[in-house]
Amino acid sequence: MYLCLPTKRVIQRNMINISFPDGAVRQYENGTSALGIAKSISEGLAKKVLAAKINGEVWDATRPIEQDASLQLLTWTDAEGQNTFWHSSAHLMAEAVESMFPGVKFWVGPALEKGFYYDMDLGDRKMTEDDLRELEKRMNELAKKANPYQRKEISKQDAIKYFTDKGDEYKLDLLQNLNDGGITFYSQGAFTDLCRGPHIPNTGFIKAIKLTSIAGAYWKGDEKNKMLTRVYGISFPNQKELDEYLAMLEEAKKRDHRKLGKELGIYTMNDDIGQGLILWMPNGTVIIEELEKLAKETEQDGGYKRVVTPHIAKENLYITSGHLPYYADSMFPPMEMDGEKYYLKSMNCPHHHKIYDAEPKSYRDLPYRLAEYGTCYRYEQSGELFGLMRVRCLHMNDAHIYCTKEQFKQEFEAVNAMYLKYFKIFGIEKYVMRLSLHDPEKLGQKYVNQPELWKETEDMVRKVLIETGVPFVEAKGEGAFYGPKIDVQIWSTIGREFTLATNQVDFAQPRSFNLSFTNQDNEPEIPLIIHRAPLGTHERFIGFLLEHYAGKFPVWLAPVQARILPISDKFLDYARSVEKQLKRAGVRVEIDDRQEKIGRKIRDTEIMKVPYMLVVGEKEMNENKVSIRRQGKGDIGAQDVGAFVDSIADEIETRRSGE
Repeated sequence: MYLCLPTKRVIQRNMINISFPDGAVRQYENGTSALGIAKSISEGLAKKVLAAKINGEVWDATRPIEQDASLQLLTWTDAEGQNTFWHSSAHLMAEAVESMFPGVKFWVGPALEKGFYYDMDLGDRKMTEDDLRELEKRMNELAKKANPYQRKEISKQDAIKYFTDKGDEYKLDLLQNLNDGGITFYSQGAFTDLCRGPHIPNTGFIKAIKLTSIAGAYWKGDEKNKMLTRVYGISFPNQKELDEYLAMLEEAKKRDHRKLGKELGIYTMNDDIGQGLILWMPNGTVIIEELEKLAKETEQDGGYKRVVTPHIAKENLYITSGHLPYYADSMFPPMEMDGEKYYLKSMNCPHHHKIYDAEPKSYRDLPYRLAEYGTCYRYEQSGELFGLMRVRCLHMNDAHIYCTKEQFKQEFEAVNAMYLKYFKIFGIEKYVMRLSLHDPEKLGQKYVNQPELWKETEDMVRKVLIETGVPFVEAKGEGAFYGPKIDVQIWSTIGREFTLATNQVDFAQPRSFNLSFTNQDNEPEIPLIIHRAPLGTHERFIGFLLEHYAGKFPVWLAPVQARILPISDKFLDYARSVEKQLKRAGVRVEIDDRQEKIGRKIRDTEIMKVPYMLVVGEKEMNENKVSIRRQGKGDIGAQDVGAFVDSIADEIETRRSGE
């Protein structure tokens, strides 16, 4: 007799391999999610995961993974994690808006560099500041419910039916450019929207919310379309970070270059002149001249030759350069003269190429460096104009270096060294170079169709950045149409990010303009061109400096470097003798000869952020001294006039950045 035992059934599960950033590879059950993987590592980690990068693409952390993949878990410390967090916050805001304004229609709600917004059609209703506070309250209530963000793939037909039934022309417009297989809805709580995602696991991750402003925005950015309501907001995973951000915003308001520019007499604008066209006042012009002086000294030391080019040129120049085919929307309309079209110059490079080509070049002439503070004109949309940061007339610290491939590394390193020198002078401590590359799918459309040259030049730039240890990140699809470029991102003292300037490599225009040089074998060869503008434009850079220094410019850059404050008219003659000595030393100095009390004179000089106040009275006159007050520091004591003149002259000469 045999005992028949039941056999154990073995279930073969389909396993997938997950590769981690540290190179480790682990197996997980098919269909697991990034959040599930995080939980298998630690519950603490899972509580921080906002999204995941699967094979380089950002996904919902809750989305099933059904094949072998590389995985990077994204938290608040990752830019993609923050982006996902803020986009999810926009959806949370939309849910709150829908509860307060039934029938509202939504356009788009993207994440921003900091925060988010949503464009919406409220019909005949208007949103007020009181509504913002109520919306914040509702968002916090909804966030606490920890409703999951749920992704659903949907056919185009069903999506069209859904939004047709709702009478939502905005989403129907978006659907026109979408195809089956690439359409998804996202829902959380009572809100559903057309969205490609990704989103955070649930609303409970959002702990601190501030809706910052209401604005108007034309649908699709077109002034001919309906004006929609745009609501801006910011959110954080804890209250402490929100409080710190709001404190930074308050400080930023004090440093707003538009506010300081007016108060300090730096620049003005006038409707009779036109939007985006800056009028530089005497104080602003001083700053411009000091920046130009710095650039000219630096470029002279670097072997640059200065040139001057006209503000207009014939159409054919910009057709040859490729700017008209690729850049026409940013150029002013042409002027008709003598049967030909002329354009306002929107860039200096084609003009410099003609100067290079005016005389034959041999390898002995290279590198050939041309520099110009050129005036350019760009047609920015009126809604994009912003103080000094986005203008229609700009003065660019431009230069072009024509070199051989063998010289490229040395020249590119020298340009980067010039940036670093300027950063030190202006006290810029945080910066990063963004290597902007082409998008292979847009060759012939957005980019010159030369794939081999794109690869070669991008590899050259990347190699120099790696070898020189310059911090950089890569950005696909952000290159110039004629080659890769470096966008220089800098941060002010309060942590605000600015795009300062650009450093570009050009392999296309030398060919378009038939530029050449005779090499050592007496054969023609095509040069490489480096476009560089380390100080960017006067407009953007001075806007940055106003905010960076909060208007308290270092002495060498201050429009007025010292102001003499006589206690009474009895000491005007002595004040004038001090003024004469300072002017002889090249110091920009004024006398406040108003019949005001000395306290008033000091307060007014503080407001104008003049670095040095020199108080003179009977004691100072008798001892040939000045009583010195330093901007932001108060009284620092009396000093002999000659000693002070030597001290301030040295501070100006060495361009010291601190107070």
